[in-house]
Amino acid sequence: MSLSYFIAKRYLFAKKSHNVINIISLISALGILVGSCALVIVMSVYNGFEEIVRGMYDQSAPDIVITSSKGKYFDCTDSVFAKITSHPSFESATYVVEETVFVNYDKEEGVATIKGVDDGFVKNPTVSFRMVEGVFALRHGEIAQTVVGRGLYSQMGISPRFLDPVEVYFPDASKEISVVNPMASLRREVFFPAGIFSSSDDKYNNYFYVPLESAQALLGLDSTEIGAMEIRVADGFSLSKVQKEFSAILADDFVVKDKYMQNETVYKMMKVERVVIYMILLFIIVVICCNVFGSLTMLIIEKRDDIMTLRNLGASDSLIRGIFFREGYMIIMLGTIIGMFLGIVLSLVQQHFGVIEMPGNFIVNYYPVVIRWSDLILTFGSIAVIGLAMTLFPVRNTLSKIL
Repeated sequence: MSLSYFIAKRYLFAKKSHNVINIISLISALGILVGSCALVIVMSVYNGFEEIVRGMYDQSAPDIVITSSKGKYFDCTDSVFAKITSHPSFESATYVVEETVFVNYDKEEGVATIKGVDDGFVKNPTVSFRMVEGVFALRHGEIAQTVVGRGLYSQMGISPRFLDPVEVYFPDASKEISVVNPMASLRREVFFPAGIFSSSDDKYNNYFYVPLESAQALLGLDSTEIGAMEIRVADGFSLSKVQKEFSAILADDFVVKDKYMQNETVYKMMKVERVVIYMILLFIIVVICCNVFGSLTMLIIEKRDDIMTLRNLGASDSLIRGIFFREGYMIIMLGTIIGMFLGIVLSLVQQHFGVIEMPGNFIVNYYPVVIRWSDLILTFGSIAVIGLAMTLFPVRNTLSKIL
């Protein structure tokens, strides 16, 4: 044990002549303890919510989506797609078209998004959803069926329990709009409800799925024209790596997006929120550490006689500075270590036992908690750097006037 550390420890736990120094030091340690504990808990809870949100968006988004960079639709028979389907990561693909259309059901009218999908989607969906009622079927013999989102069910009452058809309309670009008979300028398709689905992404709850050929007929497209190719990637392959390889194959004619890129705005917003929350809590800890600055300055002034005695005994300036630096740093580190340990314990208790429940109706009953080593290292490192600055400055500044 070094001499400066030994003296610093004696000063730290010894009774001062002015109780205010003891009180300020105690408040500083407790403040850092609470601050570091709160930082660990808040970041762990945020991690939990982040994973839930990511899971929701990951379920509702296909692994890879390919769209045209030169228009809304493209020819799915293009020979370049043979290289995609023969790629080792390729598992299955679905051809889809999407468009906003006008819907009429049992005198209820509204606007929704139609999504035409091929038979491959029915057998092996590229997105995840939960069937609330009925079955996911797009044909019953020659009859075209539709599976509607929970939002459309709530808004228009579309249900497989009734025999009323869903009438879908879309403008016919080849016809002029007639003032006398506006309906004559619209294409019309009829579907019978087969089921109701619920998606974790609320946007898709206003979708309704129909057979691809029916959607193409409604939109006036050829049988080979599609709006997107949704691909399921085999297990064990990195989506970001596959996205780059597919982009290289398709060049500039197509846009290839993985799950992250499809919801890039949401993920970027989550990262920004995470940084803002962390910086706010860290700023609070900086304010708390200012108490250490004050108490250390007062302690140096109080120990002026001891400092002069140490100098007369041959102590170097660096030894004297080391004594007060170590005392201030011990206050910060003790508060940080105990606070982080307490934060980890409380987070683990919530993670395994769900002590605090979520208010209202949410997809989870308890506050989700996920502890990450990267957060713990970043928290400890940040407070250590802040503590270093808050102890070095008063030691250098105040002692320079005495020594």
